[in-house]
Amino acid sequence: MTHNTSRGSADWWRESVVYQIYVPSFADADGDGMGDLRGITDRLGHVAELGADAVWLTPFYRSPWADGGYDVSDYRDVDPRHGTLDDFRELLDRAHALGLKVIVDIVPNHCSSAHPWFVEALASPPGSPARDRFVFRDGRGPDGGEPPSDWQSKFGGPAWTRVPDGQWYMHIFAAEQPDLNWENPEVLAEFESILRFWLELGVDGFRVDVAHGMRKDLAPPLRDTHGSDSAPLNAPPEGHDHPFWDRDEVHEIHRAWRTVLNEYDPPRIAVAEAGVSAARLPLYTRPDELHQAFNFPYLRCPWDAGAFRRIIDASLDGARSVGALPTWVLSNHDVVRHPSRYALPEGADTVAWLMADGREPVADGELGRRRARAAALLTLALPGTTYLYQGEELGLPEVADLPREALRDPMWERTGRTRKGRDGCRVPLPWERSGPSYGFGPGGSWLPQPEDWGEYSVEAQTGRPGSFLELYRAALKVRRSFTGDESFTWLPSRDGELAFRKGALECRVNLSDVPLPLPPSAEPLLFSGECDAGAAGGTLPPDTAVWLEGRPH
Repeated sequence: MTHNTSRGSADWWRESVVYQIYVPSFADADGDGMGDLRGITDRLGHVAELGADAVWLTPFYRSPWADGGYDVSDYRDVDPRHGTLDDFRELLDRAHALGLKVIVDIVPNHCSSAHPWFVEALASPPGSPARDRFVFRDGRGPDGGEPPSDWQSKFGGPAWTRVPDGQWYMHIFAAEQPDLNWENPEVLAEFESILRFWLELGVDGFRVDVAHGMRKDLAPPLRDTHGSDSAPLNAPPEGHDHPFWDRDEVHEIHRAWRTVLNEYDPPRIAVAEAGVSAARLPLYTRPDELHQAFNFPYLRCPWDAGAFRRIIDASLDGARSVGALPTWVLSNHDVVRHPSRYALPEGADTVAWLMADGREPVADGELGRRRARAAALLTLALPGTTYLYQGEELGLPEVADLPREALRDPMWERTGRTRKGRDGCRVPLPWERSGPSYGFGPGGSWLPQPEDWGEYSVEAQTGRPGSFLELYRAALKVRRSFTGDESFTWLPSRDGELAFRKGALECRVNLSDVPLPLPPSAEPLLFSGECDAGAAGGTLPPDTAVWLEGRPH
């Protein structure tokens, strides 16, 4: 398996490192406990010093905040809790001055129930043009009292809510997030206008939320799914011909957006959040569609060498079949942080673990940390783009014991308080060892931070040999010197080991429970372990990765 491409500034994204900023939880400048754009601007130096190429900002638009900002009421303005458009302009200028690209979230599948369009739809009669921007249907049963189909919300309960005149509207997520009707040309035109608004301000690209869900099969009668839409977030549905996931028609939208992105010089980029099968994922990154797609199979991979190898092969083969490269991601704002996932027994139910406040099953924190460090070197060595989630460079674990009264994720209430949701990976970052919010801001924080959060802070880890932060800084510095050569070759390896060469960088990861010998005369560049004991003994300890200067084999 060999592929070489020379990279210029126009395709910086092919082998970049993108740092995800979850806006509410990165930094708070005004002391109200909520992250804001000025706080981000003040802390962008950390991202640049880390060695990232770009930042991805989660939604900061006007929103009632029924789902952490993913319920947008105005796509062309900043929510006051996060600042102003002038604050965004200053953030953009600061990022570009530091050499960082800026990717912003776009949320096209649904808007907020407070959006003027939906307010107008509720005030308009059935069959009106205002309602046609959304998915309104009559109910089933003699009085229309049953939902139009058995479609289920990803946040729990039916994907339909009834309005006073008797009709029902569709929402894949919370009831406050009505789905838009992408068969309506007015919707397509509006979002092309929204894209241009932010492109004219100077953003470098978009992350497309729910990129696989915008088009639906709305032909009457609506098809029931019989439970095939009840998979976890970002997991592919059963089969391909699903009424609202991964419809072939969705690619018409992405082609139209690619045309818009290509109007700019250099062209801007887009990355799809598409929870689809590995076989279908490359369709989203064909040359006339989006540039990248998130690699959720890699994120969900168990700690097993054979499983990683299969997913890496499938990811590379699929992406290269359309001239793209894969993305690689270990955590994001929707999943349990990977140091905690890797600390749990194989096959553990993370939903049940969170409901037990992280006490059952017992997590092996040290094991999780070792594996997370090794996974970082594995991930950063692969050809393509790595997306880092804020705080993973600090080794932050999931906060599994958030008190019930503090939970803000709509999943908690919509599931009848049977799923705690995603708040545990969204706890605001610690920047300093002490203070009311460990440097997150001059006041408190919108989610409670653990008492030991200060020891994970940037201040506590800076300059400390063996810290997560210094490992990431070193890895990104070394990685930069090996970009530009996208060739990839598996090397001979032992059971439980991954060994490959990407260009001139060799990576070896020991996923077994015994030490494995290093190649003779190996020249280590970087170990994931806290010291170089492996090099001295000529072996690679369990749950450890090493980077070597590539040698002929």
